[in-house]
Amino acid sequence: AQQPGTPLSDQEYRQFFLSLRAAGRASTACLLRMLYGCQNPLVQRLDEYENHGAIPEGPICSEMPGNPFFPNFCTFSLYRCTRKWYFIKV
Repeated sequence: AQQPGTPLSDQEYRQFFLSLRAAGRASTACLLRMLYGCQNPLVQRLDEYENHGAIPEGPICSEMPGNPFFPNFCTFSLYRCTRKWYFIKV
């Protein structure tokens, strides 16, 4: 079992986004995030699922080239959505 708040493994990440890839669900999830914000219960459930049941607190380092640091998970997720880089990991 993974520690709550840690990112999914590569295999878990592929499985997580597999359902979102169908029919543009990743962009729909991003639209929900942009419309309702990171405090929306559905958005929070997705964030928790992506991070083993706990949304990481504090700064986030990502695998994004040239932009590896974000002040929190919400900012990281919004950036990922605006760039349409839905499947970039922390």
